[in-house]
Amino acid sequence: MGVPFRFIHAADLHLDSPFRGLAKAPEAVRTALSSSTFYALRRLTDAAIENEVDFVVVAGDLFDEADRSLRAQFALVKEWERLAEHGIAVYAIHGNHDHLGGRRAKLRLPSAVHIFGSKQMDWAPAFTRGGELAAHVYGMSYGERSVTANLAGTYALQDGAPYHIALLHGNVGGDPSHDSYAPCALEELAGSRFDYWALGHIHKREVLNVYPHVVYAGNTQGRNPKELGAKGCYIVDVSAAGAAKLRFVALDAVRWLEENVSIEGVDTEQELLTKLNAAVAAAGAAGEDRSVMLRLKLTGSGPLHLRLKDGALAATLLEQLQEDAVPAAGSPWMYVHGIEAATTASVDWAMLGEDEGFSGELYRLGERLAEDEAAWRTFAKNALAEMSGHPKLGKLERRKWDELPQRWLKEGRELAIGWIAEEGDLG
Repeated sequence: MGVPFRFIHAADLHLDSPFRGLAKAPEAVRTALSSSTFYALRRLTDAAIENEVDFVVVAGDLFDEADRSLRAQFALVKEWERLAEHGIAVYAIHGNHDHLGGRRAKLRLPSAVHIFGSKQMDWAPAFTRGGELAAHVYGMSYGERSVTANLAGTYALQDGAPYHIALLHGNVGGDPSHDSYAPCALEELAGSRFDYWALGHIHKREVLNVYPHVVYAGNTQGRNPKELGAKGCYIVDVSAAGAAKLRFVALDAVRWLEENVSIEGVDTEQELLTKLNAAVAAAGAAGEDRSVMLRLKLTGSGPLHLRLKDGALAATLLEQLQEDAVPAAGSPWMYVHGIEAATTASVDWAMLGEDEGFSGELYRLGERLAEDEAAWRTFAKNALAEMSGHPKLGKLERRKWDELPQRWLKEGRELAIGWIAEEGDLG
């Protein structure tokens, strides 16, 4: 039987992230984004103090670069000193972005901060603020950017503590959308004797397993349009019996969101602009009093599909939305950074099976090819033969010619029939 305690699990602070590709954004947007990771860091400290946690664990990528900026280093030390003043310890590892092989200033850290090295797994005792032993914390930093070994396999429990927390920066389960650093299987972690695996590297928060807990906290601040929704940390309450209860706390200063807007039933550009403005207003509520970077995705089919194909209408709509709401410093703002047109032509697909014309034959050919992968690949290679043999195009896209993903069949068929429908009013 142990003692009840509370800790924060955070990861992927990415301090001083550059937020590239926003040179044309208003100054208020660029300023807010450039300072957002530092805001999230301060909010992390505030959350630890306000919730009276006993200690904080950070699972890698404290900084955005291995040669971390001096501004970022000063900011981190300042916040860790604030935690130390309240008797809150910190246990942290470095990941692939801020590996220990990079350059860093010689700064004195508070004695309550424990940074795990990169030579081997290490451990340290973690205490409640009342001085009672709460857990052993384990970790291993990256010594270089690319660590492809299974670090989790080297972790071993040290007896003497009622609870065991392992920090790991890596790819659990082989997520193909992220680099396969420190790879390991979920079954390996779930079958271990550790009570809580505090994970970093994947920026989407997720509880992969319960008892033992295997948890990604996600990053503390979204850094691009792919990192949607609230970002922050987990506050973990552990009972004397070792039962863990997790509570998410948002820390982000700027929230990236995406709203889908259907063009179904929209006949004019003015009607579409009105509908987009309504979506912008709805996204403002989802921002929870934070500034919002919003991307609008146009979906469905309707009369405006043809006008949206060349991108000119979407660009004009985006320009209008940005002019209607210019972000200003000092208060939460909404900035529409992009409009994506993912609409389709108005086609009665059910009727195509009975159509005796060219469109019907094209549709039925697609249906036959969809049922026979070998026939589809032969058809596709023959169709692309001239292009793939081109001295420049062939070299540029050679890998794609070999792969020929089957989704190309569905997308190509819909695109071709959609063009015919727009020109001939099919369906």
